[in-house]
Amino acid sequence: MLELDASDFEKLVVDELDLLPDDMVDGLDNIVFVVEDRPEDGTLDTLGLYDGVALTERGQYGFGEMPDRIVLYREPLLAICTNLDDLHDEIHITLVHEIAHFYGVDDDRLHELGWG
Repeated sequence: MLELDASDFEKLVVDELDLLPDDMVDGLDNIVFVVEDRPEDGTLDTLGLYDGVALTERGQYGFGEMPDRIVLYREPLLAICTNLDDLHDEIHITLVHEIAHFYGVDDDRLHELGWG
């Protein structure tokens, strides 16, 4: 398992966000990115989570709505990586996967596209 403290891990997430294509991130509205150590159930099986209402399922949406969240789980991501290059790749894949959920792309379609 790769070791990296929370601050350095968050910096990697920000760096990977900055590398994503503009057309992927320009449409993100009222969303925050969060790093947590593990999911509530304590598992190491979940790398990330989109917590919100997908763009394709929103009805009336406007001022005063709580932001959607994309959560990356530090310990599960570190557990599957042996080096920093692997970690960069896994963070990138997890970000793309969870952002796709924001846009309404489900897990089956993500698997078809190779992002599952």
